[in-house]
Amino acid sequence: MKFAKYSASGNDFALVLASEMENFGGADRAKLAARFCDRREGIGADGFIVINPLVNSDCDFAWDFYNADGSVAAMCGNGARAAAHFANLRGAAGEKTRFLTGAGEIAAQINDDFVSVQLTGYEFQGEFAEMGYKWQLINTGVPHLVTKANLAVFDDLPLADLRRKYNANVNVYDFADGGVKTRTFERGVENETLACGTGMAACFLAARALGLIGDKASVFPKSGEELSLELREGKIFLGGKVRKVFEGVI
Repeated sequence: MKFAKYSASGNDFALVLASEMENFGGADRAKLAARFCDRREGIGADGFIVINPLVNSDCDFAWDFYNADGSVAAMCGNGARAAAHFANLRGAAGEKTRFLTGAGEIAAQINDDFVSVQLTGYEFQGEFAEMGYKWQLINTGVPHLVTKANLAVFDDLPLADLRRKYNANVNVYDFADGGVKTRTFERGVENETLACGTGMAACFLAARALGLIGDKASVFPKSGEELSLELREGKIFLGGKVRKVFEGVI
Protein backbone atom coordinates (compact mmCIF):
# COMPACT_ATOMS: atom_id res chain seq x y z
CA MET A 1 0.00 0.00 0.00
CA LYS A 2 1.34 3.41 -0.98
CA PHE A 3 1.03 6.15 1.61
CA ALA A 4 2.14 9.71 2.20
CA LYS A 5 3.29 11.14 5.52
CA TYR A 6 2.21 14.75 6.11
CA SER A 7 2.89 17.39 8.71
CA ALA A 8 0.37 20.18 9.21
CA SER A 9 1.98 22.63 11.63
CA GLY A 10 3.47 19.73 13.58
CA ASN A 11 0.30 17.60 13.60
CA ASP A 12 1.32 14.58 11.50
CA PHE A 13 -0.73 12.10 9.50
CA ALA A 14 -0.42 9.03 7.29
CA LEU A 15 -2.73 9.29 4.27
CA VAL A 16 -3.84 6.80 1.61
CA LEU A 17 -6.37 6.59 -1.18
CA ALA A 18 -9.02 3.93 -0.54
CA SER A 19 -8.09 2.30 -3.87
CA GLU A 20 -4.56 1.76 -2.59
CA MET A 21 -5.83 -0.38 0.30
CA GLU A 22 -6.90 -3.29 -1.93
CA ASN A 23 -4.19 -5.59 -0.59
CA PHE A 24 -5.51 -4.96 2.91
CA GLY A 25 -9.01 -6.03 1.76
CA GLY A 26 -11.11 -6.95 4.77
CA ALA A 27 -8.62 -5.79 7.39
CA ASP A 28 -9.93 -3.85 10.36
CA ARG A 29 -9.01 -0.24 9.54
CA ALA A 30 -9.02 0.79 13.19
CA LYS A 31 -6.37 -1.84 13.96
CA LEU A 32 -4.40 -0.83 10.87
CA ALA A 33 -4.52 2.80 11.99
CA ALA A 34 -3.06 1.95 15.40
CA ARG A 35 -0.35 -0.12 13.68
CA PHE A 36 0.53 2.55 11.12
CA CYS A 37 0.54 5.40 13.64
CA ASP A 38 2.87 3.59 16.05
CA ARG A 39 6.05 5.68 16.30
CA ARG A 40 8.34 2.73 17.02
CA GLU A 41 7.06 -0.02 14.73
CA GLY A 42 4.92 1.84 12.20
CA ILE A 43 4.93 4.97 10.07
CA GLY A 44 4.46 7.21 13.10
CA ALA A 45 1.59 9.71 13.11
CA ASP A 46 -1.10 11.42 15.18
CA GLY A 47 -3.77 10.12 12.78
CA PHE A 48 -4.51 7.90 9.79
CA ILE A 49 -6.69 9.23 6.94
CA VAL A 50 -8.32 7.24 4.13
CA ILE A 51 -9.54 9.27 1.12
CA ASN A 52 -12.66 7.90 -0.55
CA PRO A 53 -13.31 9.68 -3.91
CA LEU A 54 -16.99 10.40 -4.60
CA VAL A 55 -18.97 10.50 -7.85
CA ASN A 56 -22.30 12.21 -8.49
CA SER A 57 -21.78 14.36 -5.40
CA ASP A 58 -21.19 18.03 -4.64
CA CYS A 59 -18.14 16.86 -2.69
CA ASP A 60 -14.96 15.49 -4.24
CA PHE A 61 -14.31 12.91 -1.56
CA ALA A 62 -15.19 11.65 1.91
CA TRP A 63 -12.66 10.65 4.51
CA ASP A 64 -12.31 8.05 7.20
CA PHE A 65 -10.27 9.53 10.03
CA TYR A 66 -8.65 7.46 12.76
CA ASN A 67 -6.74 8.67 15.80
CA ALA A 68 -3.40 7.14 16.69
CA ASP A 69 -5.09 4.64 19.01
CA GLY A 70 -7.46 3.48 16.24
CA SER A 71 -10.51 5.35 17.51
CA VAL A 72 -12.62 7.26 14.99
CA ALA A 73 -12.72 11.08 15.07
CA ALA A 74 -15.49 13.09 13.43
CA MET A 75 -13.25 16.04 12.66
CA CYS A 76 -9.63 17.22 12.66
CA GLY A 77 -8.72 20.71 11.48
CA ASN A 78 -5.08 20.05 10.60
CA GLY A 79 -6.00 16.66 9.20
CA ALA A 80 -8.48 18.41 6.91
CA ARG A 81 -5.72 20.66 5.57
CA ALA A 82 -3.42 17.69 4.97
CA ALA A 83 -6.22 15.65 3.37
CA ALA A 84 -7.11 18.44 0.92
CA HIS A 85 -3.47 18.83 -0.14
CA PHE A 86 -2.94 15.06 -0.50
CA ALA A 87 -6.19 14.57 -2.46
CA ASN A 88 -5.21 17.38 -4.81
CA LEU A 89 -1.78 15.82 -5.48
CA ARG A 90 -3.35 12.43 -6.12
CA GLY A 91 -5.93 13.86 -8.53
CA ALA A 92 -8.92 13.28 -6.27
CA ALA A 93 -9.65 17.01 -5.78
CA GLY A 94 -8.94 20.39 -7.30
CA GLU A 95 -7.24 23.37 -5.70
CA LYS A 96 -10.68 24.39 -4.47
CA THR A 97 -12.49 21.42 -2.98
CA ARG A 98 -15.28 20.26 -0.70
CA PHE A 99 -15.28 16.98 1.18
CA LEU A 100 -17.24 15.09 3.82
CA THR A 101 -16.15 14.38 7.39
CA GLY A 102 -18.02 12.80 10.28
CA ALA A 103 -18.83 16.30 11.51
CA GLY A 104 -20.11 17.58 8.16
CA GLU A 105 -18.88 19.19 4.98
CA ILE A 106 -15.52 20.97 4.75
CA ALA A 107 -14.45 23.50 2.12
CA ALA A 108 -10.74 23.93 1.36
CA GLN A 109 -8.56 26.20 -0.76
CA ILE A 110 -5.04 25.10 -1.71
CA ASN A 111 -2.35 27.61 -2.67
CA ASP A 112 0.90 25.66 -3.05
CA ASP A 113 1.80 24.61 0.51
CA PHE A 114 -0.73 26.93 2.19
CA VAL A 115 -4.13 25.36 2.80
CA SER A 116 -7.15 27.11 4.25
CA VAL A 117 -10.24 25.21 5.38
CA GLN A 118 -13.69 26.31 6.43
CA LEU A 119 -14.39 24.26 9.52
CA THR A 120 -17.73 22.77 10.50
CA GLY A 121 -19.99 24.66 12.90
CA TYR A 122 -19.15 25.32 16.53
CA GLU A 123 -21.06 25.36 19.82
CA PHE A 124 -20.35 26.73 23.29
CA GLN A 125 -21.57 23.88 25.51
CA GLY A 126 -20.99 25.27 28.99
CA GLU A 127 -18.46 26.52 31.50
CA PHE A 128 -17.42 25.42 34.95
CA ALA A 129 -14.64 25.68 37.52
CA GLU A 130 -12.29 22.81 38.22
CA MET A 131 -8.85 22.55 39.83
CA GLY A 132 -8.84 26.29 40.40
CA TYR A 133 -9.38 27.21 36.75
CA LYS A 134 -12.38 28.37 34.76
CA TRP A 135 -13.06 26.02 31.84
CA GLN A 136 -15.24 26.26 28.78
CA LEU A 137 -16.47 23.29 26.78
CA ILE A 138 -16.51 24.23 23.10
CA ASN A 139 -17.33 21.86 20.26
CA THR A 140 -15.57 22.76 17.00
CA GLY A 141 -16.33 19.46 15.30
CA VAL A 142 -15.03 17.55 18.31
CA PRO A 143 -15.29 18.62 22.00
CA HIS A 144 -12.59 20.74 23.62
CA LEU A 145 -12.02 21.87 27.19
CA VAL A 146 -10.40 25.31 27.15
CA THR A 147 -8.91 27.47 29.89
CA LYS A 148 -6.85 30.66 29.80
CA ALA A 149 -3.68 30.44 31.87
CA ASN A 150 0.09 30.65 31.68
CA LEU A 151 1.08 27.84 29.31
CA ALA A 152 3.44 26.39 31.92
CA VAL A 153 0.32 25.32 33.85
CA PHE A 154 -0.22 22.70 31.15
CA ASP A 155 2.63 20.60 32.58
CA ASP A 156 1.08 20.54 36.06
CA LEU A 157 -2.53 19.64 35.22
CA PRO A 158 -3.82 16.03 35.36
CA LEU A 159 -4.65 16.19 31.66
CA ALA A 160 -5.45 12.51 31.18
CA ASP A 161 -7.94 12.65 34.06
CA LEU A 162 -9.67 15.72 32.62
CA ARG A 163 -9.74 14.17 29.15
CA ARG A 164 -11.41 10.98 30.48
CA LYS A 165 -13.82 12.75 32.82
CA TYR A 166 -15.23 15.01 30.08
CA ASN A 167 -14.41 12.81 27.05
CA ALA A 168 -12.85 15.85 25.42
CA ASN A 169 -9.52 17.25 24.28
CA VAL A 170 -7.87 19.56 26.83
CA ASN A 171 -6.42 22.96 25.91
CA VAL A 172 -4.59 25.74 27.71
CA TYR A 173 -4.15 29.06 25.92
CA ASP A 174 -2.72 32.49 26.59
CA PHE A 175 -2.60 35.78 24.73
CA ALA A 176 0.95 37.00 24.09
CA ASP A 177 2.93 38.87 21.45
CA GLY A 178 -0.21 39.83 19.58
CA GLY A 179 -1.45 36.28 19.11
CA VAL A 180 -3.03 33.29 20.83
CA LYS A 181 -0.62 30.60 22.01
CA THR A 182 -1.98 27.13 22.67
CA ARG A 183 -1.12 23.70 23.99
CA THR A 184 -3.38 20.67 23.52
CA PHE A 185 -3.73 17.19 25.03
CA GLU A 186 -5.50 15.24 22.28
CA ARG A 187 -8.13 12.57 22.75
CA GLY A 188 -7.21 9.46 20.76
CA VAL A 189 -3.52 10.32 20.83
CA GLU A 190 -3.65 10.48 24.63
CA ASN A 191 -0.77 12.87 24.77
CA GLU A 192 0.20 16.42 23.89
CA THR A 193 0.51 17.05 20.16
CA LEU A 194 2.50 19.78 18.45
CA ALA A 195 -0.70 21.28 17.03
CA CYS A 196 -4.45 20.71 16.99
CA GLY A 197 -6.58 22.62 14.48
CA THR A 198 -9.95 22.24 16.18
CA GLY A 199 -8.25 22.95 19.53
CA MET A 200 -6.76 26.17 18.19
CA ALA A 201 -10.20 27.09 16.86
CA ALA A 202 -11.74 26.51 20.30
CA CYS A 203 -9.04 28.66 21.95
CA PHE A 204 -9.57 31.35 19.32
CA LEU A 205 -13.32 31.41 20.08
CA ALA A 206 -12.70 31.55 23.83
CA ALA A 207 -10.21 34.42 23.49
CA ARG A 208 -12.60 36.28 21.19
CA ALA A 209 -15.45 35.85 23.71
CA LEU A 210 -13.23 37.52 26.34
CA GLY A 211 -12.52 40.43 24.00
CA LEU A 212 -8.80 39.61 23.76
CA ILE A 213 -8.92 39.39 19.97
CA GLY A 214 -11.21 40.36 17.13
CA ASP A 215 -12.61 38.28 14.29
CA LYS A 216 -9.16 37.41 12.96
CA ALA A 217 -5.99 36.41 14.78
CA SER A 218 -2.69 34.58 14.55
CA VAL A 219 -2.53 31.38 16.58
CA PHE A 220 0.65 29.56 17.61
CA PRO A 221 0.53 25.92 18.75
CA LYS A 222 3.31 24.02 20.53
CA SER A 223 5.22 23.66 17.23
CA GLY A 224 5.61 27.45 17.09
CA GLU A 225 4.26 27.67 13.54
CA GLU A 226 1.90 30.55 12.81
CA LEU A 227 -1.64 29.81 11.65
CA SER A 228 -4.47 32.16 10.87
CA LEU A 229 -7.97 31.85 12.30
CA GLU A 230 -10.89 33.98 11.22
CA LEU A 231 -14.58 34.14 12.05
CA ARG A 232 -16.46 35.28 8.97
CA GLU A 233 -20.24 35.31 8.66
CA GLY A 234 -20.47 32.87 11.54
CA LYS A 235 -18.00 30.40 10.03
CA ILE A 236 -14.47 29.55 11.16
CA PHE A 237 -11.57 29.54 8.69
CA LEU A 238 -8.23 27.93 9.57
CA GLY A 239 -5.18 28.49 7.38
CA GLY A 240 -1.54 27.46 7.48
CA LYS A 241 1.23 25.54 5.74
CA VAL A 242 1.29 21.79 5.21
CA ARG A 243 4.26 19.68 4.23
CA LYS A 244 4.50 16.26 2.60
CA VAL A 245 7.32 14.76 4.62
CA PHE A 246 7.79 11.58 2.59
CA GLU A 247 6.05 8.84 0.62
CA GLY A 248 6.45 5.12 1.03
CA VAL A 249 5.01 1.63 0.73
CA ILE A 250 3.94 -0.52 3.66
